Amino acid sequence: MAFLIGGANTLDDGGYTIDNSLRINDADDAYLSFTPGSDGDLDKWTLSMWVKRTVISTYDYTFTVEDSGGGNNTVIVFYNDDGVRFEHYDGSQLGMLTTNRKLKDPSAWYHIVFVWDTGNGTAGNRQRMYINGVEETSFATDTNPSSGRVSFVNDASHEHWIGRGSTQSEANNFDGYLAEVAFCDGQAYAASDFGETDDNGIWIPKKLGVTFGSQGYYLEFKQTGTSQNASGIGADTSGNANHWAVTNLAATDVTTDTPTNNFATANPLASNSSAIAEGNLLTTGDTGTNHSLGAASTIGFKSGKWYAEFKPTDVGDNTYIGIQKDENQLSIAGDYQYPAGNLSYNHNSGQKIKGTDGTQADESSYGNSYANNDIIGVAIDMDNRNLYFYKNGTIQNSGTAAFTSSDIAADTFYFFFTAGYNDSIVYHNYGNPPFAISSGNFGNAAGADSIASGNADANGYGNFEYAVPSGYYSLCTKNLAEHG
Repeated sequence: MAFLIGGANTLDDGGYTIDNSLRINDADDAYLSFTPGSDGDLDKWTLSMWVKRTVISTYDYTFTVEDSGGGNNTVIVFYNDDGVRFEHYDGSQLGMLTTNRKLKDPSAWYHIVFVWDTGNGTAGNRQRMYINGVEETSFATDTNPSSGRVSFVNDASHEHWIGRGSTQSEANNFDGYLAEVAFCDGQAYAASDFGETDDNGIWIPKKLGVTFGSQGYYLEFKQTGTSQNASGIGADTSGNANHWAVTNLAATDVTTDTPTNNFATANPLASNSSAIAEGNLLTTGDTGTNHSLGAASTIGFKSGKWYAEFKPTDVGDNTYIGIQKDENQLSIAGDYQYPAGNLSYNHNSGQKIKGTDGTQADESSYGNSYANNDIIGVAIDMDNRNLYFYKNGTIQNSGTAAFTSSDIAADTFYFFFTAGYNDSIVYHNYGNPPFAISSGNFGNAAGADSIASGNADANGYGNFEYAVPSGYYSLCTKNLAEHG
């Protein structure tokens, strides 16, 4: 499971970059909305978007246009089997594609392009879907619309939503990150008009040269305002001024975790926690005391120097913060901190914990205990195999490494992880830039639980409460390309 980068990501440090994304949290009932001022082209349009999922194996509505009453709609949704479905329903299934391909990597940015072109004389070309530059041809369901069939998209009598399901499926609103949403009215484009393959064979974004048409829009999420205008989060930068309204979104939901610089998050595929939330930057431990529950980061490392911060807002009976071997991501049936090779720092005693056999650990004196709302920095030097911990910006044990080469295996992937007993709650900050995280906010400029100083690493990436140790970097793909 090392280096869970299997979707659309790049380690290429050059070329076109996407600067911002929008994090949408289902629990906040957050979404964007827009109603066209007049009808656009109803039978020909293209929608392109970059998506980073945070939940898997559940319905996840990304784009919805609903007819009155909620029974008829046009939607793009991640299905509960992790396929991607486009559906136009108007009393019956008048257009539907459901991919056999499954998109279930929560570390990946995926590029999805959907084309509606019902004036096409070839029935199989009236609706087309591309994922990461490849046109999908294998579908679990494939129902072609009739010639000239219109969808609800581009219809001025229907409200359009990004991040919200229909009124009948609001429990399945989108949860994740979106970047560079482009809608081209009256155009049938291919994926190659929005992206390209780099020298490593990875699908990456490119500067757009498309025509948007009168009702088209281009959402780059460069702004942070909450009004439906050019300064808002939903600002349209196509030149059409088709700005989107925001609901339950704030400036702090705009991030720099993007397809061209992908940041680590907590990994639901490497977790025994029942609750990973807030853009996969929150983990909750066991509600009881039988086992500790936790999660590892989506991105691992076997070289370089890396820094992350963790903020427990409820330490519970025990909270553990540290690193684990790649192989231990699957050793999650019992106590998450105990598998051999897991190395952590315990809140209750300030001890350092070395996992041994999955049920026990070696414990020894190390640093100060920590409590709710303390911020624990973790600095791992994989080049010299030394692990250090910080409490509120102060290195522990007088700067002597908690673990050294005798504990940290050479040429082995490690991942950051947290674990805890009895409702332990920990917020993760891998340098992901500012966005609101309910009560445990990393990166917000205001509030008791927020970042006050906004420290980046030496490359200018990341946003941390405390200064990044010299020579250490936030865990993102641009840094990995240079230092990993």
